[in-house]
Amino acid sequence: MNMTIVGILGSMYGIEGYDCTIDLYATLITEFNPDVICGEVHPNTWNVYLSDKTKRGFWGEAEDIYYDWIFPYCEENSVVFLPVDWFELDVWNDFDPFLKFEGTQREAFQNKLADWFEQQKRVWNATPIPFNSKQYDDIARQKYKWLYDINTESQIFRWICRNQIMVQRIRNTIKRHPGQRILCIAGADHNYCYYDGLKDLEDITIQYPLKQ
Repeated sequence: MNMTIVGILGSMYGIEGYDCTIDLYATLITEFNPDVICGEVHPNTWNVYLSDKTKRGFWGEAEDIYYDWIFPYCEENSVVFLPVDWFELDVWNDFDPFLKFEGTQREAFQNKLADWFEQQKRVWNATPIPFNSKQYDDIARQKYKWLYDINTESQIFRWICRNQIMVQRIRNTIKRHPGQRILCIAGADHNYCYYDGLKDLEDITIQYPLKQ
């Protein structure tokens, strides 16, 4: 049996000035030549799309690139698409990390969060794929540790549990598709969570970044 190849591709689709274009992702996905794509799409969103391909999700959370390119690519090339995202929309806003803060303190935290992203943008081209690098991931780890320290309950719900479920869905996919090429696509902040959650699995090879 062939070795299972698991690729991780962090997207930052549409961000201005950083080469994060649909052509870039289309090229990367085509070159990887996946048998399966695990996408940051909620299962309910996927079901809505399957029932009516003119509709874009039940919340609109899936990035346009899925509708504009990834879903059609899967259909045209017999690639299995599996939605792996998780959240509970009815309580999502109740776990805002800054919910219990007001006024200048809330504003200061929001400004700091924006500053974390500015730090991440400074290392955007550390590898040939924008925002796919250890340098970016190191800053992301620090950012979510900072958010955890501010509001532990929020981060357990919004980030830790969410990523655990997403990774488990990927692990289940790996079990169901041994020896195939599986590409995991998500917002770039998820990259380190995916890598950490998959790196100790046996009988797989991880490609991350897809290009060094």
